[in-house]
Amino acid sequence: MDADYRSSLVRRLSAVHSLYYDACSTMTLEQINAVVQPSSLPIAFSLVHQVLIEDGSLVFVGGPSPQFDDDWAQRLDLGIADHGKHKSVEEMMHQRVGDYGALKEFQRLVFSATEEYVATIEPSAFNDVLIRAPYGDTIVNTFSARVGGADGINRSDAIECWIYQHALRHMGEIEHARSLVGLQGMTS
Repeated sequence: MDADYRSSLVRRLSAVHSLYYDACSTMTLEQINAVVQPSSLPIAFSLVHQVLIEDGSLVFVGGPSPQFDDDWAQRLDLGIADHGKHKSVEEMMHQRVGDYGALKEFQRLVFSATEEYVATIEPSAFNDVLIRAPYGDTIVNTFSARVGGADGINRSDAIECWIYQHALRHMGEIEHARSLVGLQGMTS
């Protein structure tokens, strides 16, 4: 990897983060907490899940410690103070955000921390293997396991999968869910 790759990755992260900023600036608290049908998660789930996973992933890729703590959980006034990765859809149907301003503030802190950290990674460190193959039960069925090379999941793969592509995936859900609450998508 080289400095051009690092620059591209920072630009891509910044771009996907900008979609979240734009989406949040054009949705209301009522829209993100709406449950439009019994099997459709509220937009609040995708927003909270994405930012908490990104926040928690940073430390695993060599970045700063997570910012989410009991104080943030209280400020955000979440229906469920958890990213929900290991919870059922039925459980996460109850995810709600109580303080939308706090969520947007928390997003900015996490997104800035990610972009600032990635911009400082030595290009050669992108090849450092973070999780060696063969993978354990918690990794073997993940997207990152499909992306990882013969030696395992390196720092580049981890950032691309756990942060960048994960954010894109959930933005797709948000774009679809926006139409269900009467809004338009974010990009063409």
